[in-house]
Amino acid sequence: MKKLIAMIFSAGVLATSCSDFLKEVPKDEISSGQFFTNPDHAYNAVNALYRSGVPSLFSGGVYSGTRIMFGPYTSGLIDNEFKGQEVHVQHAQQLTLNGVNLSGYLGGIYRDLYLGIARANNAIKYIPATPGLPETEADRLMAEARVFRAMNYYFLVRFFGGVPLITEPYESLDNLYIERASVADIYALIVGDLQYATQQERLPNTTMASNGNRITHGIAKSLLAEVYLTMSGYPLQANHHADAAREARELIASGVYSLTQHDRDAQGEVVQARSAYNKARLADNLPNEQIYYFEYTVGIENSQYAQWAFPTNISPEVAYAIVNNAYEPSVSLLQAYHPQDDLRRQEKQYFHSSYTRPDGGVTNFQWAPHLWYDEQAALETATSGKDLPIYTYANVLLIAAEAIAQSEGVTAEAVNYLAQVRSRAYWKQSEEQIKAALAGLTPQQFVAEVWKERLRELVFEFHIWFDIQRTRQFPVTDNGQINFVDVVGHRNSFGATYTEGHLLYPIPDDELQRNPALEQNPGYTE
Repeated sequence: MKKLIAMIFSAGVLATSCSDFLKEVPKDEISSGQFFTNPDHAYNAVNALYRSGVPSLFSGGVYSGTRIMFGPYTSGLIDNEFKGQEVHVQHAQQLTLNGVNLSGYLGGIYRDLYLGIARANNAIKYIPATPGLPETEADRLMAEARVFRAMNYYFLVRFFGGVPLITEPYESLDNLYIERASVADIYALIVGDLQYATQQERLPNTTMASNGNRITHGIAKSLLAEVYLTMSGYPLQANHHADAAREARELIASGVYSLTQHDRDAQGEVVQARSAYNKARLADNLPNEQIYYFEYTVGIENSQYAQWAFPTNISPEVAYAIVNNAYEPSVSLLQAYHPQDDLRRQEKQYFHSSYTRPDGGVTNFQWAPHLWYDEQAALETATSGKDLPIYTYANVLLIAAEAIAQSEGVTAEAVNYLAQVRSRAYWKQSEEQIKAALAGLTPQQFVAEVWKERLRELVFEFHIWFDIQRTRQFPVTDNGQINFVDVVGHRNSFGATYTEGHLLYPIPDDELQRNPALEQNPGYTE
């Protein structure tokens, strides 16, 4: 049900302004003195967070892709047919980016994430004092706001490293120029916000779809588990594996979520058209597997992802005026999947390379994302309202497997969590066979198997570059095999060699000009 998105857009864009800045408030804004005077203002302030900051990174244009794809482009494992005109793709793949040549592009990411933080800070400060707002509702809205603030800082710190830590609304000209905080301090705020949100039953312990498409306990919990896992890796290297394991275990034990299973025929064989992956493609969302998703609704905000399910040469054969393989899997990425044993690699599962026309003919093309193929949109309406999964239950299972192996060893529990994900993909092996192969591994070997499955399983959740950052390991693939090598010094498929500096993006030059207290990241010329 498309409840929240309609509320967001019908409410319009709300913002606050200070009387010190403007004597007359624009008609499309509300001043801080007028806002938070009734419960509707509190709801509207939080509703705006669902389209501000991090969520805005998942929406884009047919040529450029989305900004969340910038990390996969940086890995060199994802391509874009229109990179000839979309220079951010070329700079990412060839590692020629700096604070000047991508100031506008990276500056847009930087500013939008801080816009989400500013709106969250405003909500966090004023919701508790909103007249007429019941305490339980205030607690829930505060938890939602703090989840979004944590999420925005989590993406900022991984993109840019230490950034200014701002926790109060800007209501005067004081303290405009703030220095970068340490990475540790940024993560301390993130953890604090997510701990607040996961405590005292502030958020309902149900699926997002059952909660009017609003933030749930499971969203906050899965994000906190991932944050702890990320903190355990580079650059912080603070050992929070046990914390990550605890959070993931509790979420798994809640029983709210589960992996979608394949339909099988009378002989027990997988019906490929009704595989779990095609169920995910066909459904608006899978409530028990997709923990957090970006909501789309036809006529209010259409999804662009169906336009990225085909290469450009298919344009004359579909309803869309333009399609573009903006998230094209490279040969190296496809080589991560075993060509026969891995169901995700089979035609019309994760990817496709052929299209059956209405006249029965077949058009072949380079591999493209089949998971985003919306038949009605492609053949009839040229509009799609399918939601986009951002955090899934498979991610939680893989976090649990890795974190348990790192903190307790290769236990039967850790093996079980990895085997659940792998057995769904390895359709010709039983779960027992997969468990037996994993049980004898050392912790280091087992964790490498988890990393392999994260690359394969979560490719459409855009974790590729984030995992390379935290592990400092790059996946080298060949016919379904993956070996990990140090990313620093590795040469990607576009002939560019990674340095330590490339593991963070440059601070945009525009931001350096605006805030003289900022310093550029090492390895980039100002």
